[in-house]
Amino acid sequence: MSDIPLGVLDLVPVSSGSTPADALRNSVDLARHAERLGYARYWFAEHHLNPGVAGTSPAVVLALTASATSTIRLGSGAVQLGHRTALSTVEEFGLLDAVHPGRFDLGLGRSGGRPPGERPAGVPTTPVVDGRAPNGLLIPPPFSFARLLGSPRIALQRRLLLLPGAESQDYAEQIDDILALLEGRYRSPEGVEAHVVPGEGAEVDLWILGSSGGESARVAGARGLRFAANYHVSPATVLDAVEGYRSSFQPSDVLDKPYVSVSADVVVAEDDATARELATGYGLWVRSIRTAEGAIPFPTPEEARVHVWSDEDRELVRDRIDTQFVGSPGRVADRLEQLQEATGADELLITTITHDHADRVRSYELLAREWRRR
Repeated sequence: MSDIPLGVLDLVPVSSGSTPADALRNSVDLARHAERLGYARYWFAEHHLNPGVAGTSPAVVLALTASATSTIRLGSGAVQLGHRTALSTVEEFGLLDAVHPGRFDLGLGRSGGRPPGERPAGVPTTPVVDGRAPNGLLIPPPFSFARLLGSPRIALQRRLLLLPGAESQDYAEQIDDILALLEGRYRSPEGVEAHVVPGEGAEVDLWILGSSGGESARVAGARGLRFAANYHVSPATVLDAVEGYRSSFQPSDVLDKPYVSVSADVVVAEDDATARELATGYGLWVRSIRTAEGAIPFPTPEEARVHVWSDEDRELVRDRIDTQFVGSPGRVADRLEQLQEATGADELLITTITHDHADRVRSYELLAREWRRR
């Protein structure tokens, strides 16, 4: 499968007992290793008000990482457009490209500032029988994000990220504005030109990230842009997402055919038992996100085992636990091949979180070696 590139998606996780500064240093170090190991790209996510995640500003972390690496492609996965403007986004990545030209992916997402209840639902078209795609890939029942999106913490995040009285711009219009500013053809409704320096003409690749076959997938397809679907966030809707994108696709100056990346949560170790031990804290970490308390610092296996799980807890994280790929290099590579086959992905984006940094580096190293071998 070496013809299918692997990339890295990094949340800049903070481990229990460590600091955000430690997390940032670890992420920059992991990017160096990823470059050495031949990973195609390294993306940073954007999250806010999460004690266990230090990746609050992709552009800032990208600047640090670009200075510490030389060849690997870097990007955002994704900039949350719900609380940003097209201008601020293009300016940030224009600055990055001015110093490190031709190295950046501008990944864009709808989340961040959008009121609860506006998340579109996909329309299932791929047959899923007994929770499995035709090739056997697990497609769990949909998880309802209503509890999370309606939580006081998310409401507070929206209030703190948006200026008083501000409302998020229509997503499709915002994407069009970003494209126009990058290409130097922006005109206001009154006919006034705007030219972003630096930013206009920046050598950035635009990606749209989405978890369903809704607006993000349709916008990416209709504009002929690259699309990244999130199996690791919403495994139930990954097939809908890629199908929604492909069915909407129109050739553009960027692409003449659809181009898809699909993400997966992965932990690799020399053997299955070791990998399962390293992944022990994952369930408790996911629980903290889905109860809307915010991601906790990633626990040690010992800390995670102390938690007394209720039936409600287990149900809350079941889809994420069941779709995390954990095991030996061969076992995990088999499951990644299955994901690629089911989705037709052109690339796979790997996100790995373990408590100890050395174990995370080793996981990516073992996977890269196995992937090259196939």
